[in-house]
Amino acid sequence: MLSDDLLARPAPAAPITVPWGKSDTIATVAITVIALLTRFVGLTSPTANGTPVFDEKHYAPQAWDMVRSSFNPILGGIESNPGYGLVVHPPLGKQLLAMGESVFGYTPLGWRIMTALFGTAVIVFTMLLARRITQSWQVGMFAGIIATFDGVLLVSAKFGMLDIFQVLFIVAASWTLAGDMRQVHARFHEAYTDGRFLAAGPWGPRVGFRWWRFATGVLLGLALGVKWSGLYYIAFFGLLSVFWDLFLRRRYRASKPVVGTLIRDVPAALASIVLVPALLYMWAWRAWFASESSVYRHSATDGTIEEDSFLHMLPDAWAGWFHYHFSVLEFHSELTSSGGHSHPWDSKPWSWLVAARPILYFSSTDLECGENTCRRMIFLFGTPAIWWLTIPILLWAVWVWIVRREFRVVLPLVAFTAGFVPWLAAFDRQMYFFYATALVPFTIVLIAMALGYLTARGPVVKNSLIRTIAGFEIRWGQVAVIAYLAVVVAMFVYFSPIFYGFKIPDAWYEDMMWLPSWK
Repeated sequence: MLSDDLLARPAPAAPITVPWGKSDTIATVAITVIALLTRFVGLTSPTANGTPVFDEKHYAPQAWDMVRSSFNPILGGIESNPGYGLVVHPPLGKQLLAMGESVFGYTPLGWRIMTALFGTAVIVFTMLLARRITQSWQVGMFAGIIATFDGVLLVSAKFGMLDIFQVLFIVAASWTLAGDMRQVHARFHEAYTDGRFLAAGPWGPRVGFRWWRFATGVLLGLALGVKWSGLYYIAFFGLLSVFWDLFLRRRYRASKPVVGTLIRDVPAALASIVLVPALLYMWAWRAWFASESSVYRHSATDGTIEEDSFLHMLPDAWAGWFHYHFSVLEFHSELTSSGGHSHPWDSKPWSWLVAARPILYFSSTDLECGENTCRRMIFLFGTPAIWWLTIPILLWAVWVWIVRREFRVVLPLVAFTAGFVPWLAAFDRQMYFFYATALVPFTIVLIAMALGYLTARGPVVKNSLIRTIAGFEIRWGQVAVIAYLAVVVAMFVYFSPIFYGFKIPDAWYEDMMWLPSWK
């Protein structure tokens, strides 16, 4: 029987859907073009005499190993790169870099073209995520503009490293999860209105196969195939999916929503968001299994694995594969500050919230330029107008969720938490600002949502000049939104020398270093 509390509630509201329109298409195409231009300008310029710079020195050669050792287009090749010791990340990111190198060779364009393309896609999916959550093309446009002019997303897309690949898979997984959350809401509402929900019994009805959630699992598996930190998103997104189902079953008055969720929803969620990523992760290692010369491929028989290890109970290939993973885990666990591993650009998670400690990717100093000394520097550096709003926008999102029951902020909040909180538990580990790359798309979505609220605020502008420029009636809230977006673009232009590595006088560089921790 239903409780009196549930019976007294008004009928739940159906999810609002605004069809994709002409404005959506124009905004998406325009921002995609701008994102492509900003990421491909100067893409091949910063090199060390034609060779990779910064951590490209690890990944670009590993990807080239894959190109040279490729078995066939399906299996690909393996990375060895013995000059840098044990390869400590899964293969998928290097496999993507190898796609560019297979076309353009071992050149800056070869090892950077895929990151530039993926970086552009990150902008598009950030925009699409904001649009799907809010059903507003304006909010999506705001997110696209802000994301295009963030320095972290820009610089991450201009170097042959792994982070931007994982960021795309995570943001795209958020977009598909948002699609699943809307779809299951619509299915529950339909079942409720036609009487099937309550007729299904105390657990509530089944909702059928959920392709959006399956796609989420695929994308999370790809994120895990780039870096192990994809595990955080598998855990958090899986929990979000299940608790959303529980929330909806209770909202639509199932008398036993917890049992219904455990029986109807949890097994399918585990299959889509745990099993599918696990299978795709193993698929990323296909070339390792296919090669007889892979690192640790025969460690069970060549004496590498200790004789009393349980791994000897497994087939040779699987024993070597697990031993490889244990070796990588040991590497990461020992890379701690207390263990003596220090780096001048080390930064901890709490500093990421205000972009307090960027990281230097490229440097060329003491250059002659007339009477002055010039330099070229490229930092992974967050546009302050975006990153300095991180803490305020998170607090705002928590407030509108708890006080105003605004559930649209939940997904970006959970996604941000998945990329931030786990690092707090491992704060002793050596960390860098590029770990925070996956945070900023969700900060941007929340900022865009807040701007969407702001557009409807304030009285109509009576200033004749502003009304003449706008060409239509405009509110002061809209003026504030335009002003904020203009500040974001202006800051991007101001800091562009350290985004693109333009040659500038030392004095100009010093003027841009507003905080001592930026140097």
